[in-house]
Amino acid sequence: MEICSLWHLDQSSSEIRREQLSLDDSKVLLKSLFSFVSLGTERLVASGKVPSPLYLSMRVPFMQGDFNFPIKYGYSLVGQVEQARHKLHGKYVHLLHPHQDACIVPESALSIIPHVIPPRRAVLASNVETAINAIWDSGLSIGDRILVVGFGNIGALVALIARQIVGVEVVVAEMNSYRSAFAKQLGFFIHDEKMEAFDIAFNASANAKGLQLAIDQIGFEGQVVELSWYGEQEVSISLGSSFHQERKQIISSQVGVIPTNKSNRWSYARRKELVWKILEDPIFDQLLTNEIEFGESPKFFESLRLAQPEGMGFYLSYGS
Repeated sequence: MEICSLWHLDQSSSEIRREQLSLDDSKVLLKSLFSFVSLGTERLVASGKVPSPLYLSMRVPFMQGDFNFPIKYGYSLVGQVEQARHKLHGKYVHLLHPHQDACIVPESALSIIPHVIPPRRAVLASNVETAINAIWDSGLSIGDRILVVGFGNIGALVALIARQIVGVEVVVAEMNSYRSAFAKQLGFFIHDEKMEAFDIAFNASANAKGLQLAIDQIGFEGQVVELSWYGEQEVSISLGSSFHQERKQIISSQVGVIPTNKSNRWSYARRKELVWKILEDPIFDQLLTNEIEFGESPKFFESLRLAQPEGMGFYLSYGS
């Protein structure tokens, strides 16, 4: 069968390619409905800014090509099982897969979306896993005061999930006026430098100024959880002043590995069950602000390489 997929050809251009796939009894046929665009990571991939030592570790399931181009990349897709007579026929599923209008994959790659969660909302699943890992890495507990620096999709997910913990106070620092207003709309306090020191700060700003603010604003033995991925970009921060005297810590968080303090009891499947429980809340629909038709995706990525677009959550739609 013929399918269409999005390929990045070089540092400045993308296109939709036609490909031939074959179905056998060991695979499942899906029609794609939505796929999420993780702006920070996918912008670096599309711009050719993945450091060469990370080529192997940055590969994702069903990716084709390589980071030197051309490449087919993406990692959060929602589809519906189309295969007649298959036990999952008609089910909505989530999987890690590049942007593509249909997929043929092993059943083991699929996570069935609970019926209470709309398929569109389910495209947030991969980023919710990232937010869960960050909160686990932070050791966040009842009553903590936290600062979320950068209110893009990841920062917003961390903030929304963290404030569900009893007594946790969440403050947002965001320089972009659109995102700052969006945070206020969701009921978050906006950072004021006169505020007292925070227990934990999450940096999701993807810039050095945001990371520096997070370091400066935590208190004695406070922790900064770094969620930004910078690719080849160098980051310059100041570790003078209070950093050593107040025994502050910077913790790297990455979704690919479950933290050590959880790994003896938590599997990836159990973490995915938690993702679905969290996404039962319709508030997360508000984070899906920008829909892009699949046919327009090359133009979208070409503009993404040049500038950060205005919006909270960007996703491709594949029609009915």
